[in-house]
Amino acid sequence: MIYNVKFHQSYLFFLFVSVFFSSVLVSCTQSTKPDVSSVQLEIKIARFDKDLFAGKSKDLKETDELLKKKYGAFYDDYVHRMVGNFDYTNEQILTTLYQDSAYSDLNKEVDSVFKDIKPIEKDLSETFKYILHYYPKAKVPQFISFVSGFAVQTPIGDSYMGIGLDMFMGKNNKFYKAIIQSVPTYLSRRFTPEYIVPRITETYAREELFHERDEDRTLLSKMIQNGKILYFMDKVLDDKVADSVKIGYTQKQLDWCKTFESDIWAYYLQNNLLFETDYQKIQVLLSEGPFTPGLGERNESAPKLGIWTGWQIVRKYMHENKEVTLQQLMADQDAQKILNLSKYKPK
Repeated sequence: MIYNVKFHQSYLFFLFVSVFFSSVLVSCTQSTKPDVSSVQLEIKIARFDKDLFAGKSKDLKETDELLKKKYGAFYDDYVHRMVGNFDYTNEQILTTLYQDSAYSDLNKEVDSVFKDIKPIEKDLSETFKYILHYYPKAKVPQFISFVSGFAVQTPIGDSYMGIGLDMFMGKNNKFYKAIIQSVPTYLSRRFTPEYIVPRITETYAREELFHERDEDRTLLSKMIQNGKILYFMDKVLDDKVADSVKIGYTQKQLDWCKTFESDIWAYYLQNNLLFETDYQKIQVLLSEGPFTPGLGERNESAPKLGIWTGWQIVRKYMHENKEVTLQQLMADQDAQKILNLSKYKPK
C-alpha cells in the first residue's frame, strides 16, 4: 500500500525534527447503546515505546531488524517522518535518540505514567465494538504506542493507529511546562490519559470513515460535518466520557456555550455567516484556540463555536427525527436539510 500517514497536533523537539502545528452538556437523547456482547474483539496495544527503548542496550543492527520485522510500516514512518527524515539511515537516527538524555528522561516519565495500559485497551475494545456494530466492514487497525518527543499525538497510517503516550501524560506534567512556548496551555491541558480513546475515535472517524468533502465550503456544511463526527462519538464512546472531553472544552467553556447558545446563533444569523465560504471568516469559528475572538467578554468565550453549534444541531435533528439511523445521518450530505428538520432555534 502507498504510504498514507496523517498526523494530528504535532510538536517536536528532537534532532531531525522541525516544529509544526497541524490539530457536561446533557445530550438531547437518552443513551440507547446497542448490545455489542456478541462482537468478538479484544484490542491489544503494541508497546513500540518499550521495544525501542530496550534496544538501547543492544546491537544497533539487531535492534533495527527486530523493529522492522515487528512494526513494519509504523517503524519506517517513525524513524523517517516523526523523529527523523530520509537524509539519515535508521541506525543513525537510533544512535541520535539513544544518545539524547531527553529521550531517556521522557521514556522513564511515560513508563511511570503508563505502567498499566489494560484499562485503555478495554475502553478501546468497547468503542470499536460499537463501531463494528454500526459499520461491520470497518477495519480495526493495529494500535501502537510510542514516544516521539511531542512529534505526533494520534498518527494514522498503513493499517495502524499510533498513540503518542508522551502527549497524554497529564496536564500538570513537568515536560509540558518546559515546552509552553510551542505548546500553549490551552492545548497541553488536554494531554491527559482520559483523552486517549476520544482522540483515537475522532481521528479514526475523520480519516477512515467520514472524510470531509472538498465541495463543502460553507460554514454551515462544515458545522454539520463536525457535528456529525461528535454525534458519532456520542454513540460509540462510553457514556461516562464527558462532553467536555469529546470536544476538548473546559467545563467553564461548555457552560458558557450553553448559557449563550441563543446569542451565538444570533451572531451567525446577524452576520450572514451560515453560507459564508471565506476561509478567514470561517476558520475563526472552527479552529483551536483559547477563545473565539470577537465573542464574549474578557476572553471568556469558548473556541471553535461553529463545531459546538453543529453538534447541537445534529443532536436536535436526531431527536426530532427518531426514524433516522446513525448510518443514514452520517451518509446525508444535505446540511441545509439537517438544519431545517432539526428545528434548531435556541432561546
